[in-house]
Amino acid sequence: MHQNTLNLEESRYDRQERITWWDQSALTKSRVLVVGAGALGNEIVKNLALVGVGHIDVIDMDIVERSNLARCALFRDSDEGEYKALALARSASAINPDCKITGYVMSVQAFGSGSLLNYDVLIAGLDNMEARLWLNRHARHIGKLWIDGAIEGLQGIVRTFAPEGPCLECTLSEQDQINLSHRRSCALLTPEELVSGKTPTNSTSASIVAGIEVQEAIKALVGRTDLLALLNKVWRLEGETMSTSIMGFFEDENCLAHDSFKEIASGFTVEHGWKKIVNEATIKLGQQVQAIDFEDDIVTVEACKVCPESLRKMGLRSLFPLGGGRCTQCSADLSTSASVSFLPEDLISGPEFEFWLWPVSEIVSFRSRESVLHASISKKTGD
Repeated sequence: MHQNTLNLEESRYDRQERITWWDQSALTKSRVLVVGAGALGNEIVKNLALVGVGHIDVIDMDIVERSNLARCALFRDSDEGEYKALALARSASAINPDCKITGYVMSVQAFGSGSLLNYDVLIAGLDNMEARLWLNRHARHIGKLWIDGAIEGLQGIVRTFAPEGPCLECTLSEQDQINLSHRRSCALLTPEELVSGKTPTNSTSASIVAGIEVQEAIKALVGRTDLLALLNKVWRLEGETMSTSIMGFFEDENCLAHDSFKEIASGFTVEHGWKKIVNEATIKLGQQVQAIDFEDDIVTVEACKVCPESLRKMGLRSLFPLGGGRCTQCSADLSTSASVSFLPEDLISGPEFEFWLWPVSEIVSFRSRESVLHASISKKTGD
């Protein structure tokens, strides 16, 4: 009679460790940021947990809806109405106790460019182009590899962008740029939410695309970038015919997203206030700061001239809510302006940081006559 025997000494990761180039210790030490906790995000986080990636953070600002339950592997009926990032982190944590999985309820812009410094690889499961372009530009600045995936119906794409070569912004058409510019310029004074259609998709498309994304991420995390099959390329799936294709990208040498920050100083916090921050930057530069540059528009919304309790506010454009250019008391249109560059005295004499819309951590550039200091300014020490 056949008797089954169990190998109690066998590693949890035994089968994947048999892959010749696999490095489980590298995966255990890795930190990955997953942007989006929908159908793709569920599959991405599930796969990362199964292979034993040590630290996984997931960002999403939406709540679980009924329709998510048919497409998102780790959501349950009881999760309806809960924030996706929190529900996903909780469910995925039960898959593998070796992994520390944390959910953040916010947009990736609110997380901030400085926060991206904490991760080895960035993986996107997003449903809007603005967030993709934000992630693309800031990943490029700080030298991070990021992997993008998208699904619609039975179709899907995966593309991997390195710190060098073509980026997502290189692939945009002139019409794409016009459409994005229009949406950005209208956001502050739009009283109602932007209307967006529901994209048709299903769970099988999500599992295939997310599997490809994570497979590429694993190669990068274990130091085998030579094995990346989609580096600066796009992989396409046509689910109806089960055909796939791979096509390369062309680099736009004049692309504005291609700036690179070689060194980024840390230790700056909003608690210091602009005066102290500028003084500290001056010390690090060895020269007086002459200009302060931001990668995203800084919007200034003036106080309402009618309502006495109205206050002047400043902050990143992406963090202002829809209708943020109207007075919350009388609904009057407020005077607004936007700029990416300021004189030090403009910020020092402006609103205190408590009246700023500021992300968890953001990279800012301080320029003197001869040099530049890139520094991340965080909401509090340790962010």
